[in-house]
Amino acid sequence: MPEPRRITSADVARRAGVSRATVSYVLNATPGQSISPATRDRVRKAAAGLGYAPSAAARALRTGRSDVVLCLLPDWPIGNEVGNLLGNLSTALAREGLTFVAHPGSREDRPIAEIWKAITPAAVLSFTDFSDDETEAMRAAGVALVVALLGRAGRHGQELEVPQRLIGRRQAEHLSGTGHRRLGYAYPDDPRLRIFAEPRLAGVRTVGEPVVRTVPLDTEPAAAAVAGWCADGVTGICAYNDEVALAVLAGARSLGPAAPSGLSVIGVDDIPAARLAVPPLTTVTTDQGTLAAHLAHTIVAAVGGRPAPVLATDDLVRVVVRESA
Repeated sequence: MPEPRRITSADVARRAGVSRATVSYVLNATPGQSISPATRDRVRKAAAGLGYAPSAAARALRTGRSDVVLCLLPDWPIGNEVGNLLGNLSTALAREGLTFVAHPGSREDRPIAEIWKAITPAAVLSFTDFSDDETEAMRAAGVALVVALLGRAGRHGQELEVPQRLIGRRQAEHLSGTGHRRLGYAYPDDPRLRIFAEPRLAGVRTVGEPVVRTVPLDTEPAAAAVAGWCADGVTGICAYNDEVALAVLAGARSLGPAAPSGLSVIGVDDIPAARLAVPPLTTVTTDQGTLAAHLAHTIVAAVGGRPAPVLATDDLVRVVVRESA
């Protein structure tokens, strides 16, 4: 059975009774064209009726750039915060007429150059850092924005570095403000999460030096960590995220009578289980809609050759207070 033929602008032109040039002017909103509203409406209805979709390759040739924003996802679990960011970013970019494409996988599986060359994107985002050679190659190919959302300080923007540090700082400030003088930090046991854990820990350290312990998502080792913190005089624990915080709470409960009294725990992300924890978990949440809008505006500005906007962080990260801290 032959494959269905792709609908072209010529098909739209025939159905609407106009030239292909008129179809192009209408569907691309070309300025300076004296085309009547009735004709524009007829062209749009013909395109919709035929299911016409302009070729991305042809559009790139015509405009000199792609409308694709490529996001390279590393090989680590996509948690609540990253999932929300990706969803919000896709929506924000769509409002700007850009198409968001996320590509998961490690760089060992397929070289970065093969991916972006196949897509010819307007911008490339990555949670991890690019090498200088990778950055230079993409910029030489006309990619308007090449940015590592997290990575080595002072390189390529680090658009998420400030919010991650702010998360840790808000955790520590909340515990310090409620009277805790000796803090602990519950570090995740998955090494792939280090890229988020390190800036959050750095944020905690702006308030005070915490006692750091790795906490697996398992009650027995979590209990051992809590007992160690108790011996060190720790009364307030900043956890990497809500899941790690829930492990700390489970570990504390398992100690029974030996559990430290007055222990406070604060997580990150405000996942649904946080409010169902025993006790309900105090946590830190990020306005992912605002963050995604900032990234979208940064991309649009770069594509248009304009300066990047400044991210207002004062209200970006907030504490959700419950009974655990």
